Amino acid sequence: MGTHRSDRGRRRADAAGRHRAPRTSLRTPLLATAVALAVLVGGGGYLLADEQDSSAVAGTMVVPRAADTAAKEAAPVSAAEPSIAPGFEIARASHPLPAGSGSGRRVVFSQDEQRVWLVADDGEVVRTHPVSGSRLDNLFPGTYEVFSRSRHATAYDRSSTMGWFVRFTYGTGGSAIGFHDIPEADGEPVQARGELGTALSAGCIRQARPDAVAVWEFAPVGTTVVVTG
Repeated sequence: MGTHRSDRGRRRADAAGRHRAPRTSLRTPLLATAVALAVLVGGGGYLLADEQDSSAVAGTMVVPRAADTAAKEAAPVSAAEPSIAPGFEIARASHPLPAGSGSGRRVVFSQDEQRVWLVADDGEVVRTHPVSGSRLDNLFPGTYEVFSRSRHATAYDRSSTMGWFVRFTYGTGGSAIGFHDIPEADGEPVQARGELGTALSAGCIRQARPDAVAVWEFAPVGTTVVVTG
């Protein structure tokens, strides 16, 4: 499932010198610019954000558009727990929460399993689902924090789009990484839903749309994100 562990280990060892500590050192001061572009990478090389959540944390590389895009949101973000999908108990039993994945309310992403868990304040798993993370090993295990969100995002060449983008860190190349739905190019998804569970993106974590919406609802700015190996 995904990149072979031994291959991933060698690439991580080669990239050790580029490792930047999560949560703090990966943030740089907000760039003042007349062209309001948000630099980010999604699955398959997505670089330009169409809309920024008005609650984005200051002091990051993400720059909101000049226009007030907050009004474009159809409704305020719900803090309610996402609904439990059919078969959830079986999935939870088959895919237990990774050991050493922190405590309290958080989103957990396992690179080895290519799976995400949403964990409530009391430590109870309220949702788990397969995802497609990066095939490039440009995300290091660690504890991060959601710093920015976009309801819609578009590729730099406007050919591909994705939704429900929740950013929590930067990759080794300096561009943002987060969760979103499976991108579409020319109206077609860039991968099949059945391929989730395999590392296929260039940086971000792709999800089926219902799962992307659930993560969006569960993880406002400030939510802890734990990435495991």
